[in-house]
Amino acid sequence: MSAFSCVESPPVSTARPLHEDLIQHLTRTTSLGPGEAARVVAEVVTYFSEPAEDFVRRRHAELKARGLTNEQIFPGIAVELSARPVAAPELSLRQLRRIVYG
Repeated sequence: MSAFSCVESPPVSTARPLHEDLIQHLTRTTSLGPGEAARVVAEVVTYFSEPAEDFVRRRHAELKARGLTNEQIFPGIAVELSARPVAAPELSLRQLRRIVYG
């Protein structure tokens, strides 16, 4: 047994799919079935997990291909980037405990 095995614990429920609450919400409020809702959620999570640098490069190339100039592109990318959801930083177990207990 490693020294970390007693410190690191698995997620609260390894059987529960990631974002299960969102998947259930989508199945209640749309015509999507559970499998379809899970695929939509996975696709959206993947889309928004793109690193900022990759997003900027991709959007610049897309907008440049449409014939826009850098003077038009960069302000638009700045607005788009500011509106994107940002993933939480990775926190250690100690940091999580400090959030709860101070």
